[in-house]
Amino acid sequence: MAKYVARIAWALRDGEDFAKGRYSRGHVVSFDGGLIMPASASPHVVGKWAVEEAVDPEEMFVAALSNCHMLTFLHKARLAGFVCTAYEDDAEGIMEEIAPGRMAVTKVWLKPKITWQGDEPTAEVLSDLHHQAHEECFIANSVKTEVVVG
Repeated sequence: MAKYVARIAWALRDGEDFAKGRYSRGHVVSFDGGLIMPASASPHVVGKWAVEEAVDPEEMFVAALSNCHMLTFLHKARLAGFVCTAYEDDAEGIMEEIAPGRMAVTKVWLKPKITWQGDEPTAEVLSDLHHQAHEECFIANSVKTEVVVG
């Protein structure tokens, strides 16, 4: 069993009014490798109380799905005898109301652009490699959100 940790740290700043909801949602996320990342609630959720330059949980969620899919796909492509030289994905997610007062990221589109060296997989083989990657992606296996590749 593997264990993964992240530290989230937030503090009320001088002049903010917690009781009235007038406080920054900016905080930091720290990871065990030493990376410290500015984070915030989404501007779509809290408006001016968000830190627009920071990453929000919804963006991290989309990035985690894209990242895990890519890493699994690269492994599957290598095992199938293909050589990937570049992989880019402009992934997108949407958040919708799933019940009164309840929101969820309901769909994530992965849009990979892959560069190959030597033989390239056929469209059918490429689709199968993405399917295999999706089936084995740890993050995709951990969520209910629909993940679409293509």
